[in-house]
Amino acid sequence: MERGVEVKLDRWGYEVRTSSDDCISAINSYYHQVLSYGRQRRVILEAPGHDKDCVLANILAAQFLYSSDPSRGPFHLIAAKSKLEQATSYEKAVFEAISSLICENRDDDVAVELHSKLLNDYPKDLISLKRAQLLCFYMGRPNQSLDLVQKVLPHNKEEDYVYGMLAFPLLELGRMPDAEEAARKGLKINTQDYWAQHAVCHVLQYECRFKEAVEFMEACSSSWNSCLSFMLTHNWWHVALCYLEGHSSMQKVFEVYDHHIWNELERDDATPAEVYINALGLLLRVYVRDEIETFSDRLKVLASCVIDQTFWYLDWHLDVLILWALAKSGEISKAEELLKGLKDKFSKMSTKKQQIMQSGILLAEAMFEYGKGNDKQALDILGPGFDVNFCKIIGASDEQLEVFSEVWYSMLLYTGQAHKAIEVLKKQIKKREGVPFIWRLLERGYSMAGKQKERGEAADRAKTLENAYFV
Repeated sequence: MERGVEVKLDRWGYEVRTSSDDCISAINSYYHQVLSYGRQRRVILEAPGHDKDCVLANILAAQFLYSSDPSRGPFHLIAAKSKLEQATSYEKAVFEAISSLICENRDDDVAVELHSKLLNDYPKDLISLKRAQLLCFYMGRPNQSLDLVQKVLPHNKEEDYVYGMLAFPLLELGRMPDAEEAARKGLKINTQDYWAQHAVCHVLQYECRFKEAVEFMEACSSSWNSCLSFMLTHNWWHVALCYLEGHSSMQKVFEVYDHHIWNELERDDATPAEVYINALGLLLRVYVRDEIETFSDRLKVLASCVIDQTFWYLDWHLDVLILWALAKSGEISKAEELLKGLKDKFSKMSTKKQQIMQSGILLAEAMFEYGKGNDKQALDILGPGFDVNFCKIIGASDEQLEVFSEVWYSMLLYTGQAHKAIEVLKKQIKKREGVPFIWRLLERGYSMAGKQKERGEAADRAKTLENAYFV
């Protein structure tokens, strides 16, 4: 830095050119909000108000606005760029990394590389790590996400939030014991690390420890009111799924949906799209289990909300769920319009991006047909070798994607492909032996194939599990 220029240190201890304590305070508050999934991320807009020339304040504000109010983002991007020569080296690195995310012709590989470079030089910057991990998530690259957090971990061994960030790629890679160990280590540092709580639940749910998962999450839930809409409703979505997979009464699932997911929309600072993605994900699970009649009014209300194009094209995963809900609710022309828009977006992608997103657009087409009741057409689109892991690029976790596998299993049975269904269901049971619903599907498959002995064994196993969880 040139002599006489005042700098202050941010939460990580890195230099920021500003003379304003209030600017640094707002930046640090933003860091906390991001890492804690807080509802007050708009606090970053206060930072350039305290120092209009601060590069870090402006580029962080620009990134926030590009996702929440895109028309205002360029103002802060230009402001940051105009003072870049006077910025600290840390600010320049953050500017370059964020600019790669919000530029017009974004290249995700370049963005990941720039974030990786930033973290090499500034390994305590957990906000940049969080951005990089989110990018890896939407690229379907848990290995790369894990590499990034492991690179910075030696510099952050006692830091809040880092172990939750370690846990998530571990569980996405199927390393459940390691993921649980990391998440619980994070909770020893900070019991209100909501991402670590979420990771523990993921592990317990995957391992079919449903009652333990519910008890753990409900004990944590009193502190979730400070979470943004997605984190709050997503944590409750996990609770609802544990009730559902653990064969609890549907009344329990109703209560979670009504009081802890849908009820979030009554808050003035709710983000509806973040609620809808969890509401839709839950109702699709209910539908696959032939329980949608008791939820039919809720689905109609939800479909009447997502018919609003304001919520389209924000997130591929949300769009896929909306397609199903609109088609299932009879809003065929609207669903067709959404699907056409997705295909238009796909056609404008680079060849490289199209290759990556191919499985995503096929899933969208299939869920549109599935919603209309055209199981055969949907199954033809997905193909006989459907592997949901190739759909990670829609921006969904393994647990969120699992419902699309369940849809596929059900369609195989409904279209009479019993032997194929038996084959894939047995593979799934090897991974998660304790889910009664999968055993019931296997029971149907054996029945269709005329294998009565195996049908009886599957039925007995399903009944044992159904009686073992929530009684």
